[in-house]
Amino acid sequence: MNEIIEQIKDNEPCRILPYEQTYKTRTKVNVLKMIQDPTKITKIVGPMVRYSKSSFRDTCAHFDCDIIYTPMILAREFIRNDMARISEFSTNLENTKNKGLIVQLGVNNKEDLIRTIELLKDYCDAFGINSGCPIKQQNDEMIGAQLIYNPEGLIDMVRAVKAKYKEEVQLEVKIRIHDNWDQTVELCKGLHDANVDWITIHGRGKTTRSSQPCNFEAIKYIRSKLPMDLPIVANGDCFDLNDVEKIANRCGVQGVMAVRGMLDNPAMFSGYSYTPWKAIELIVHYSIEYGLHFALLQHHLHCMLGNSSPKPTSAILKKLMDTNIKSTFDIIDYLDTYFDLKRYGESGFAERDEVPYIVAEATNFKLEVSNQ
Repeated sequence: MNEIIEQIKDNEPCRILPYEQTYKTRTKVNVLKMIQDPTKITKIVGPMVRYSKSSFRDTCAHFDCDIIYTPMILAREFIRNDMARISEFSTNLENTKNKGLIVQLGVNNKEDLIRTIELLKDYCDAFGINSGCPIKQQNDEMIGAQLIYNPEGLIDMVRAVKAKYKEEVQLEVKIRIHDNWDQTVELCKGLHDANVDWITIHGRGKTTRSSQPCNFEAIKYIRSKLPMDLPIVANGDCFDLNDVEKIANRCGVQGVMAVRGMLDNPAMFSGYSYTPWKAIELIVHYSIEYGLHFALLQHHLHCMLGNSSPKPTSAILKKLMDTNIKSTFDIIDYLDTYFDLKRYGESGFAERDEVPYIVAEATNFKLEVSNQ
């Protein structure tokens, strides 16, 4: 039995072992140094509500990203509720595979912020304060984008963390822009004076819909008014690898964050214009290993298959979301019915790019060919 456990530990580090690995600690990644690197544009997988769980993070880490965020964690719930701690954050020593791991927090006071950091600082590389979430429920509690209208409180949180931890804890703030861009400039200057490590600017206002274009001119203007020793990351409308360089050059920023584009294509930063099949096999593997809720896996697969090549027909995609899909077992049965799904350990696992159909009618392309 001990030999089997050792083999699992060496070859399949994502598995939950029957004893705690207390003799190991996480090898920290210097995220700030990565962002400050003048020779490259830092590529960042941003936080997604519910969907940036460890299974998705590890899938993204197989491709050419540098930093990966957790979903936003509500600090007050996390420090007060055992179930919140169990469900909202999970990781292991191999999670994100030497990419930077950042925990984003929804918080509105320094006490909750510091208590949460104390719980999590040994399990991640940096923290982010969410001042960019436009969801009304969060804003009503002075969490998310509403914080940009409370600059004193936001700056006070940053100052308290940096005074307590100094260089031990790296801290980012993600913001949206004000209608008056100079207000955003003043907020950023205050955060810089409080020793924030870097700022991520989403190029939309608090009430701007995602269907409206990202305002890169606003990000460029704000960047030009700030000290150059303050790294700035641009967020918004990054959907493929070409967008990374375009956005960075246009705005003059050190890093670019993608969110919606990564949900459809976790391999985007590796230059894929579609989701490669290898990414689908990887997220299935990690979801089973980590126990991701089947509904989250179902949504991930619907987004990814809908962006794959050759793309499944709408009828086949609809079957994935059918009410008969009630568990991860049902999802695996669905995948095995229409696709050649390799398991971890099988020859060819996570190597293929194009979708390997075993039912010709599953793809529009093959259906057209069969009718000729």
